[in-house]
Amino acid sequence: MSEIAGPAAAALASLCPDDVIFLQSLPKAELHAHLNGSIPIKTILELAQQYSPSSAQTTEVADTIEKLRSGVILNDIFDFFSLMPAIYALTSTPEAVATVTRGVLQSFLNPTGDGGELNSPQCTYLELRTTPRMTAHMTRERYLTVVLDEIEMYPATQATLIVSVDRRMSDLDVEECISLAIKMKNRGRRVVGIDVCGDPRSGDMQSFTQHLSRAKSAGLGLTVHIAESTKNTTEDSLALLSCRPDRLGHATFLSDELKALFFADIPQPGTECDSLSECATSTTANPHTPAGLRDPSHPLHDRFKNLKEGYFLRFVSDSTESEETKAHISFWADAEKFSERAAVKDIEAMIKQAQSPNNARLNGQYKPCMEICLSSNLLCKTVASLDAHHIRYYLKNDHPIVICTDDALFFRTSCLGEYSLLLAQPPLGLGLSRDDVTRIARMGMDAAFLIPRD
Repeated sequence: MSEIAGPAAAALASLCPDDVIFLQSLPKAELHAHLNGSIPIKTILELAQQYSPSSAQTTEVADTIEKLRSGVILNDIFDFFSLMPAIYALTSTPEAVATVTRGVLQSFLNPTGDGGELNSPQCTYLELRTTPRMTAHMTRERYLTVVLDEIEMYPATQATLIVSVDRRMSDLDVEECISLAIKMKNRGRRVVGIDVCGDPRSGDMQSFTQHLSRAKSAGLGLTVHIAESTKNTTEDSLALLSCRPDRLGHATFLSDELKALFFADIPQPGTECDSLSECATSTTANPHTPAGLRDPSHPLHDRFKNLKEGYFLRFVSDSTESEETKAHISFWADAEKFSERAAVKDIEAMIKQAQSPNNARLNGQYKPCMEICLSSNLLCKTVASLDAHHIRYYLKNDHPIVICTDDALFFRTSCLGEYSLLLAQPPLGLGLSRDDVTRIARMGMDAAFLIPRD
């Protein structure tokens, strides 16, 4: 039985035995599980016993293990990333990577007595993801080979690999990782996709787009961590969305304006338009005119307002006019006109990018599956409660979602625990029906990269 705690454990404990058996029997896909964040604590302890580096590193590893044993407490999402160096220290050799990969695969795919009467595996199908690491003991290619050797011990219908690139990587490192993924795929190895992950405060995503597009052209699926925190800018998300990912990780703070620009099946707030092209000709919600954008109900209003304020302040601060001139009302009228024109120009550029051939929003096809990680969001405090979780938005609009564990080691959860959060009654869960939960599980299976990409 998996050791779970926190929200997932509370939700699971509230279910009757029949509900638990129902959840266990559902075919489920785990599509967002990080290798180094999903290592069973038993495996971590085994590696720690064999670990003998400098005393400073030993202390860091010991401190992290103690936090994992007692239950990690995070003040925000960025605290999470401070835990990873110790895990990386324990998994710096090919032998250690093989050990943890084997342990993670067993925890997801081997039968477990996970809180019910059925001795079933956590999930039916697993797409494990990891960033190729280069250490003193192995190259990135060696790292991937070791992971794939373990994955390929299972049938192709059960386990595959997503190669992650970290936002902190240099352009050359990203290029190397993408090239390795394509090379492995072309050799018949079980690489099915690319992921963008890492500290959401880092990296210029515009520089990643050429590499991500190359991966898609090679037939790899694409998933990206997007809008994980309030630190992620609209420009950051826009760059990632311009690559038209097949799935989006978290998307906790994805703005209404980007949903309006990209998603084909989301009713747009404040407008009756069925498509962006209709909005462009509407007199009440026209993205190309200040009049339409001034309307608070317009999906791009907040973006327009922020851009306009920024340009207005820049116009005033950069002005070389005398104080006497600035005292005239005409100066401020000019500032207003300039800022509105500049803001509209930026909005038009955003719309043009969204309407590019890479984006199928206009012909009603783009419906990226949202990778929902309930415990992760709650414990990282990116959402205040299940009641406030963005999963409700996508369920209401019948948008594809998949339920995932993210990092089971840190968040003390399991696939069963995450699905319990769907079925359990409020406030412990969302209180969904069995039919709804079955539909969600099916959406997850349909979103797998095992299905050939276009």
